[in-house]
Amino acid sequence: MTLQFTNTATRSKELFVPIDDKNVRMYVCGPTVYDFAHIGNARPAVVFDVLFRLLRHVYGEDHVTYVRNITDVDDKINARAARDFPDLPLNDAIARVTEKTTVQYHADLAALGCLEPTHEPRATAHVPGMIAMIETLIGKGNAYVAEGDEGQEVLFDTASMDGSSGPSYGALSKRNLDEQKAGVRIDVEGHKKNPGDFVLWKQSSAEEPGWDSPWGRGRPGWHIECSVMSAHHLGTTFDIHGGGLDLIFPHHENEIAQSCCAHGTDKMANTWLHNGFVQVEGRKMSKSEGNFVTIHDVLHTEKVGGRKWPGEVVRLALLMTHYREPMDFSVKRLEEAENLMAKWPEPEPSDAPCPPDVFEALLDDLNTPAALQGMQRLCTRDTAGFAAAAAVLGVAKAAAPSVDLSPAEAEVIDREVATRLGFIANKDWGNADRIRDELAGRGIALKDGKDPETGERTTTWEVKR
Repeated sequence: MTLQFTNTATRSKELFVPIDDKNVRMYVCGPTVYDFAHIGNARPAVVFDVLFRLLRHVYGEDHVTYVRNITDVDDKINARAARDFPDLPLNDAIARVTEKTTVQYHADLAALGCLEPTHEPRATAHVPGMIAMIETLIGKGNAYVAEGDEGQEVLFDTASMDGSSGPSYGALSKRNLDEQKAGVRIDVEGHKKNPGDFVLWKQSSAEEPGWDSPWGRGRPGWHIECSVMSAHHLGTTFDIHGGGLDLIFPHHENEIAQSCCAHGTDKMANTWLHNGFVQVEGRKMSKSEGNFVTIHDVLHTEKVGGRKWPGEVVRLALLMTHYREPMDFSVKRLEEAENLMAKWPEPEPSDAPCPPDVFEALLDDLNTPAALQGMQRLCTRDTAGFAAAAAVLGVAKAAAPSVDLSPAEAEVIDREVATRLGFIANKDWGNADRIRDELAGRGIALKDGKDPETGERTTTWEVKR
């Protein structure tokens, strides 16, 4: 058996040898929960779910640790909360946005047949660790305190990472430091030593989320979050770090910088895997283009091709292109996936090993198109092998995991049901129907009734996904 991946860090296909084959460790950047996940976000979720399944098949279910984070502190969240809930205190509004968006994200991924990760840390639960890592970076001369427009902030000094005692800054993205430009979330200002220096900690106003720190009440920068959460669950160096191609710079580059400098290591992860971009009907997805599509849109509205699409069909469509290649998400591709799946039998649970045609394709840089071709050849002549292949790829209805809501998720739904009852009491049928439809889109079915003693309207709910 030869498992190999194309490592972004080396730009070459390499044999995969885990640090510890009794605990193969993988980290994948998860969502920033300010809006529903779009179809481009679905691709890494599905791709790395297949990788998770493959690693479990190779090394054993109990010997793989998969971490996918939730970013629940971010300026985009603050802006969305202020926009959507202008009458609430900002922190209360932020809680509403992050809770609702996280519940929707879980519902979307369950519909796409994704297994739950081993751990799903939230950034807000790891702020003390972020403060500690920033203090370490300052102590080692890799970060500095500066006076920004909104008070003190801490910046990473990119020039301090010169390669003399570890990797050079820019090694992952193959950019020279002199050519660096600030990333998407960075303003180039006079208080920075270098244009590419990025924020580790920034000040918070009284209304914004904030934590006490040696640099005043503030909040972390985006990049430090993943460095701390990955180290907490996987150690200072782990096997695989994954994400979309758009994250190579600046996010993953900055993760490496923070992690290697703080821990004194020459690598954060041994293997870096990145999936290609997603276009929609041949064009870059953009709200201004009118082709911005969320997973919810595809599954529960008629925005794509005038109909709703089953989650298993969407998953299959995403896997019909090799993960490293750009893909076009189109009605035609969805129809191709649906027609292919229509020819398949409903797989029965099977203890059979994954058949060689499928297994060897996945071992070769997660070649899902070739694996699907091998699976297609099995559908009429080897039902046990077909079922085993379907389980590793997660492409059949029977492979979708069961879903249990967490207490926090159930609380969000209870609150929305109560809000809907308030609208009904005020005969605001439009908003009542809106909440019912939104919950239905997240796989939550409502059942209205009356209290047998008081005659008052009641509503119960259950998970239908």
